[in-house]
Amino acid sequence: MILDLARFVETERPHWTALEKTLDWLARDPNREMSIADLERFHAMYQRTSADLAKVATLHSESELRRYLEWLVGRAYSEIHETRERRKFRPWRWLTIEFPRAFRRHLQAFQFAVALTLIGSAFGAIAVRVDSEAKNVLMPFTDLRITPAQRVAREQQLKGTQLTGKKGRFSAELMTHNIQVALMTVALGMTFGFGSVVLLFYNGVVLGAVAFDYVHGGQSVFLLGWLLPHGVIEIPAIMVGGQTGLVLAYALIGWGSRLSRAARLRAVASDVVTLTGGLAVMLVWAGIVEAFLSQYHEPVIPYGLKISFGLVEALLLTLFFARAGLTPDPK
Repeated sequence: MILDLARFVETERPHWTALEKTLDWLARDPNREMSIADLERFHAMYQRTSADLAKVATLHSESELRRYLEWLVGRAYSEIHETRERRKFRPWRWLTIEFPRAFRRHLQAFQFAVALTLIGSAFGAIAVRVDSEAKNVLMPFTDLRITPAQRVAREQQLKGTQLTGKKGRFSAELMTHNIQVALMTVALGMTFGFGSVVLLFYNGVVLGAVAFDYVHGGQSVFLLGWLLPHGVIEIPAIMVGGQTGLVLAYALIGWGSRLSRAARLRAVASDVVTLTGGLAVMLVWAGIVEAFLSQYHEPVIPYGLKISFGLVEALLLTLFFARAGLTPDPK
């Protein structure tokens, strides 16, 4: 089938807009009654939009248009079949099915976020290697500006006593700070992605500088035992924040898209909210682990145990994003 896409969109857009307005009207007052004529018009718009979706379903170059129509048809289907009970927020389903599905739908944006972080890490490592004074500029916390050997000796001497009676507060502070950073990365997608790119790069710079400093100082085992337990969750969560910001930026820019900016934003709104909520859950877990495990070193907790814990977390997180939610929903 040969489809004049530009003419098709121009012709059908008014019908999509009309259906969306009707759905918004129903969402504002779910108990509102419709006349027989209104119901017939609504069903006709639903059928027409479904037919339009079938026409663009095979056009791989129009994935954004397809997602928009899928979203629109899905909403209309729910209204027609009275699935209000199913639309109730179910936290477990949201976390274990909707979150990983949203992640995979925007996998390219996540890969770009990873690439930016890795480039920043390389820059940070090279900066510290070339100029030792760069460490004082790049390290965000005072504890990181002393030599790795001094840090390890101090931590082993304190044996975690610096957190006695403070672990709960310290954990909450970590969660709050990390979630603020992640949300900032998401929100800066509104700068057409520029702010999200800068934050991803900067986080990579800090990570690379710290990693090089400890490896170069002969404290690789300490570094792994300290960072892995919480870092294998915290760092990907920040990248998911970058992924979400990039998704938002793409919707704003709309390269090659035939949809209006408002339609593009509506098409990704659900995924943006889902990804943002999911990364917040990840950072809550990372904050708990950092306060109650990562900050305790040998001889209190063996490095091998902490490293193993982090590797298991990394494996489970990978499986979660790759496999969770793959089973089709029951009809």
